[in-house]
Amino acid sequence: MSESILEDKNRVVRHGRIELVEHWAIALSGLLLLLSGLFELPMAARYRITAIPGFSWSGDFITSLSVHYAASVVFIAASLFHLMYHGLAGERELLPQKGDLKTSIAVIKTFFGKGKEPPFDKYLPEQRLAYLGMAVIIAVLILSGLVKTAKNLFAPDMNYALVLWATWLHNIFFVLFIFAFIAHIGAILLKPNRPMIRGIFTGAVRLDYARHRHPLWLAKMEPQQDRLPTEIQTDGAPTEEQATVEAAAPGMDSSQIPETDDKAGTSKETEQQTTQNDPVSNSTTEDSQVG
Repeated sequence: MSESILEDKNRVVRHGRIELVEHWAIALSGLLLLLSGLFELPMAARYRITAIPGFSWSGDFITSLSVHYAASVVFIAASLFHLMYHGLAGERELLPQKGDLKTSIAVIKTFFGKGKEPPFDKYLPEQRLAYLGMAVIIAVLILSGLVKTAKNLFAPDMNYALVLWATWLHNIFFVLFIFAFIAHIGAILLKPNRPMIRGIFTGAVRLDYARHRHPLWLAKMEPQQDRLPTEIQTDGAPTEEQATVEAAAPGMDSSQIPETDDKAGTSKETEQQTTQNDPVSNSTTEDSQVG
C-alpha cells in the first residue's frame, strides 16, 4: 500500500491507485446491482422511472436482468481481487479488533458532545466493524446470487428447497445492503468524518487532520526524532569521556589515569617556574648533586 507523507502539500496518502480502483469498482457495480435488482420488480413503469432520460431500459425485465448479470461479474471480480490482494499482502488494518464495539459507542457519543475522542489508527473502530458487516452481506449476496444464476441458466430443475433458501437470503441481504449503503454515505457526511471524503476521490487527506485524529497511524510513518545524548548513554553506549579513557589506557577507568587536563598542566608548569626563581631551592638542589 503506497502510504506517504507530503509535508509541502499538507497531505498524507491514505490509499493508492489500486485501492481506489477496487473501491470504486465495488461501489459503482454494487449501485448498479441495487438499481437493476429493483427494476426487476414491476416498479419502474409504475413510478415512471422509464420516463427519466437514460432509464427507458428499466421497464424491461430481460434487459434489467442482463444489466444485473453484467454488474455482478464486475462486483464479484473486484471483491475477490480485494480479498486476494490485501490478504496476500498481509494487511489487517480493517479487521475488527478487541474493544472496537465499546470504543465505537464512545466515539458516537462524542458526536453529541459527550466525552472526547481517543487517538485513532488509520481506521476508526466503527469503520472496522462496518467493514466486517459489509463483508458478510456481500458474501451472502454473492453465494445466493450464484445459486439463483445457476438455476436460471444451467439447472432449471435445481432442488426447490435450495432455490427457495437462496432466494430468501438474496432478498433479505439485498435489503441489508441498501441499509448498509445508506449508512456508509451517512457516516462519511458527518462533520468529523468529512475530511475523509477527499481520500475517496484522490487517495489523500489533509496532513493536519490526520495528525489530529489519526496520530497512531501517522506515528508509524513519520521518521523518529533524533535521540538526545542522554538517551544514547542510557542505552549502554560509551560517553565521549569514557571513549577517550579507553583509547588512552585500555582496561583502566578514569580514576587510574593521571591528570592531563589544562589545569594540571598549568599547575606543574607554575611549580617548575617557582623552583627556578627560588635561590634557596636551587642551592639545595646543587648541594645534593655535589654530594
